[in-house]
Amino acid sequence: MRVWHAMWLDRIDRQIASVQKRQAEEERGRRNRPRLPDWVVELSRANGEPLQVHDGACGMNGKRHRAVSRDEARRLLTADAVPACPFCHPDTQLRIIGGLAARRDRPGRASNDRANPPVILPNRRLVTVA
Repeated sequence: MRVWHAMWLDRIDRQIASVQKRQAEEERGRRNRPRLPDWVVELSRANGEPLQVHDGACGMNGKRHRAVSRDEARRLLTADAVPACPFCHPDTQLRIIGGLAARRDRPGRASNDRANPPVILPNRRLVTVA
């Protein structure tokens, strides 16, 4: 009986040591995990151009993205007219007030959508008259 109990105690001790080692490795991994970036720009698969600006913790940033600084995120949203993510709203977080107007004034788009209402042609195509 003593040998049998000693064998089971040895197995239990090895299992406890294994669990403690695994927990220590998980904790070390949590401590050494790289910090999330504050701002991320999603890139096009075709040409690498910026598609959207996201908060660093946004889950909608896609597979192709790169971290950007706060200043670069503000520049992309305002001067370069890159759209903001509709889920995490980085333009609101960056306190960009005129961001929506800047995006509407892109080349090829009407600056005021109400001034140019859509017109339905006889073949049922929706066209905006400029």
